[in-house]
Amino acid sequence: MKRGFVYLVGAGPGDYELISEKAREVMRNADCIIYDFLANERIFEDVACEKIYVGKQGGAHTLSQDEINRLIIEKAQEGKTVVRLKGGDPFIFGRGGEEAEELVQAGIPFGIVPGISSFYSAPAYAGIPITHRDYASAFEVITGHRRSDISDEEDINFPEYRPDKTYVFMMGVKNLSYISDQLIRKGFPETIPAGIVTWGTLPKQQVVTGTLGSIDRIAQEKKVTPPAIILVGEVVRLRDTLRWYDTLPLFGRRIVVTRTREQASRLSRELSRLGAEVIEFPTIEIRPCADQSALESAIGRLEEFDWIVFTSQNAVQIFFDLLNRSGRDSRSLHRNRIAAIGPASAQEIERFCIRPDLIPDEYVAEGLLSAMNEIDLQGKRFLLPCSAGARLTLKEGLESRGAAVERIHIYDAVSPEKVSEDLLESVKGADIITFTSSSTVNNFFKLVDTVGAQLACIGPITAETLREKGYEPAIVAAEYTIGGLVDAIVAALSSA
Repeated sequence: MKRGFVYLVGAGPGDYELISEKAREVMRNADCIIYDFLANERIFEDVACEKIYVGKQGGAHTLSQDEINRLIIEKAQEGKTVVRLKGGDPFIFGRGGEEAEELVQAGIPFGIVPGISSFYSAPAYAGIPITHRDYASAFEVITGHRRSDISDEEDINFPEYRPDKTYVFMMGVKNLSYISDQLIRKGFPETIPAGIVTWGTLPKQQVVTGTLGSIDRIAQEKKVTPPAIILVGEVVRLRDTLRWYDTLPLFGRRIVVTRTREQASRLSRELSRLGAEVIEFPTIEIRPCADQSALESAIGRLEEFDWIVFTSQNAVQIFFDLLNRSGRDSRSLHRNRIAAIGPASAQEIERFCIRPDLIPDEYVAEGLLSAMNEIDLQGKRFLLPCSAGARLTLKEGLESRGAAVERIHIYDAVSPEKVSEDLLESVKGADIITFTSSSTVNNFFKLVDTVGAQLACIGPITAETLREKGYEPAIVAAEYTIGGLVDAIVAALSSA
């Protein structure tokens, strides 16, 4: 039997991009991921393995720590590579050391993959450096709550006060009143700055500041809840000067992305980096046609075509995949001129070391036809590999000018078979829903009855489809690209 191995992996503070390459690598090779409440599921959503949630939230525990230990050991004893994914860093108040001891006792080999800890990353996203030459030359990190299995006499290890030090309390919000009272009793000035960062590094991050004497009252007024980091020290004064994350143009906005799961990443990433909370709601699944004999035939006689026109990234990917599987490569297209409907399709073509001969200024079929106005199309042969649901505008427009068009359906854009109730519920609270094609509009409204969010479209064709559904888009991109859509959303919200 294959010998099991366990990785104790730090998932970072919440932002799914704040995770190491090594962590991603071990997850890609995992047979089983056992993860906590604070481990962002987007980190491993594309990993195909068994996934087990063992989160602890407040007093609600999915499993006790002893049960978690047994689960990790059982999976490893089955010969599996197990990733134990823990919020932050596994060895910083994460009980990773205790789990490692259990593995040693069971004779199971293990490795540690450190993670970015919330004790410094959450303050960093709040604009609070925990060290600064003018304010703090040292810091101290303290757990903010007692173990449940010890007596009250074994208290929090309260530090001695030093004015040039930053004090960071983790997991201490429920004990905030007690912590602040005890610090003042130990000689901390009531007027020393204090702050709390909740859900640090995420779009729902909240930051409150005050003094040690007032922070408990302010936290109650603002209804502050865990998970949170408590900071005490002069560096908290820098919050207003250095705040950056919650001033991003889309901070805290909930935006739904309706592209295919494979193509959502770029739009999601750009929105996230501007502070948005992104909800990926795939409305399309791309399914290459089972019968590709027509495309195989066309690839076998590429020299017959004057032009090959690509109207989507999907068409490019499927075409070149079949080209390569047929034993050919990009050199087979040396006699063909290549047109791309827009920058995204062009960029996909360039991945195969081919630069398109034509990209229109307006990224729709009408724009492509206009871009060919100066070209004599009489008798020219066009190959148009596309979706079965693509509009006939391009084919009919080319044929009206004397071209011969071989339009081949190489894929279908279909609705997902199932969408979870949780995902449907999350859409109800969205601020903006984005649409990047008519298919995303049609399929979205097959799954969702009504919406209250603003609707944003990548261009006029998508906007017209939305109007046919009875909805007026609030935002239509001037440039029909992902970047143009993001710019349009930012502009609309900035002027609101």
